[in-house]
Amino acid sequence: MSLMMKTEELAASIPNGSTIALVGFGGMGQCDKILKAIGRRFKETGTPNNLTVFHTAGQSDRQNGIEYIAEEGLISRVIGGHWGLAPKLRRLIEENKVECYCWPQGQLTHLLRAMANKLPGQISPVGIGTFVDPRIDGGKFNEKTQSQKDLVTLLEIEGQELLLYASIPFDYVFIRGTSIDEDGNITTEEEPLKLEILSAAQAAKAYGGKVISQVKYVAKKDSMHPKEVVVPGYLVDGFVVADHPETEHRQVPSTVFSPVFSGDLKTPTGSLPPIPLDARKVIGRRATLELGKKSVVNLGIGIPGDVIGPITNEEGIGQDLILTLESGIIGGVPIGANEFGVARNASAILDHEYLFDYYHGAGVDVTFMGAAEVDELGNVNVSKFGNRAVGCGGFIDITQSAKKVVFCTTFTGGAKSLIQHGEVLILQQGTIKKFTKQVNQITFSGEYAAKHNQEVMYVTERAVFVLTKEGLLLTEIAPGIDLQKDVLDLMEFKPIIADTLKEMDNRIFKEGIMNISHSRFIREEEKSVHPNTRTLVSGLD
Repeated sequence: MSLMMKTEELAASIPNGSTIALVGFGGMGQCDKILKAIGRRFKETGTPNNLTVFHTAGQSDRQNGIEYIAEEGLISRVIGGHWGLAPKLRRLIEENKVECYCWPQGQLTHLLRAMANKLPGQISPVGIGTFVDPRIDGGKFNEKTQSQKDLVTLLEIEGQELLLYASIPFDYVFIRGTSIDEDGNITTEEEPLKLEILSAAQAAKAYGGKVISQVKYVAKKDSMHPKEVVVPGYLVDGFVVADHPETEHRQVPSTVFSPVFSGDLKTPTGSLPPIPLDARKVIGRRATLELGKKSVVNLGIGIPGDVIGPITNEEGIGQDLILTLESGIIGGVPIGANEFGVARNASAILDHEYLFDYYHGAGVDVTFMGAAEVDELGNVNVSKFGNRAVGCGGFIDITQSAKKVVFCTTFTGGAKSLIQHGEVLILQQGTIKKFTKQVNQITFSGEYAAKHNQEVMYVTERAVFVLTKEGLLLTEIAPGIDLQKDVLDLMEFKPIIADTLKEMDNRIFKEGIMNISHSRFIREEEKSVHPNTRTLVSGLD
């Protein structure tokens, strides 16, 4: 039987220098009661300290989760995938107060399974040609880490380049469920996501680590349906009960519990209001024109996660698609913003790591991803730009394997525009150039994509580009946009200009629905020639 614990006792039992693993996704699934207690004890006593923290996805919605332990001295090393919504921890990384390794999220989830088998690490081609490649940075994410041990190794097996992500033995792993019975069996009936709690528990056990769960309810022995048990009791060493779920165990940041997010209640999608017609919606609308019926689709955080789902719902084409989120969500209408990772009316909620199996193996038909920087080789940076160390999340895993990649980004940073009368009116040019000579960090390798004949597009509110073996090809421009002044003058390199440069579909810039399902969605005769084989012409002087 698992031991019920007080969080104060748990925090006091963690030795200095321990390696702890966390499970969660954005603002969901973290063991907030446990992490609050660890952070509080450190502030009061200075212990535990010098912890290594391992996690897969981001672990905060800007306030909760890993932010409770983001203290200098408490953490000495972090190995994870994303810190975009964890400002305190991100500052520790940016200011070189902690060592930081950033690895692809899917590789981190699969590493848990490799560790559960007590293997030396996770082997995959994912990451080749990016900052994770040891020939570039090896995933070392700040200056403090550069002199530290290499944890990613380049291998060659039967002529194929692969990366080995080293196993990281855990002393503790903190997982979250909804209920635990007297035998320690854990269920997740009120959680919005399953995540990787079973793999994480087995990974800890393989190296003698302890598994501690946070739950809301304690159930009677033999009261759980065996198929509902996600983590069997023999893996669980102890648990804490969240007596105040409104502050310690929220289902999602906006609510303590809703049956909509646990999949127990479906809501009429027609009741969802349309999103406003602005630059983000224009980008999303153009991107959706790349969809085909029955496409299996992935949506990334940012513009894709915020607008693609609502647009497909508004256009009435959601039933013709299979939208997925890397958290394990299949179907439904994604929520977006700081609740990225959950959806209304999901048709299935898979374990986190199993959806990455599909992403890596089969590859989605199309993924929509954000972009902070794009260079003349088609490389994309979303992980580290300016003084922001955000991380890659599942971006590398998904983009490297997808059949088609559509990057969705505003053309410049800080621009102000207005969509009116079917045109884009630029009110103020952005001061941050996103189409740069060379990206600060390679999160997506244009060279790797071109070599493997991957179809890649870059969609903005004023222009559309595709990747070719010769570089970026400008294929479309928005109505109301001046090619020279509003596009070329704001790029640090000259793109190739298509000899058939055309205006973007004018329906994108008008109020009301586009009627995608009755026009372009998607007729075979309208599919474009693969960009790596199209005819090119010289760029403008």
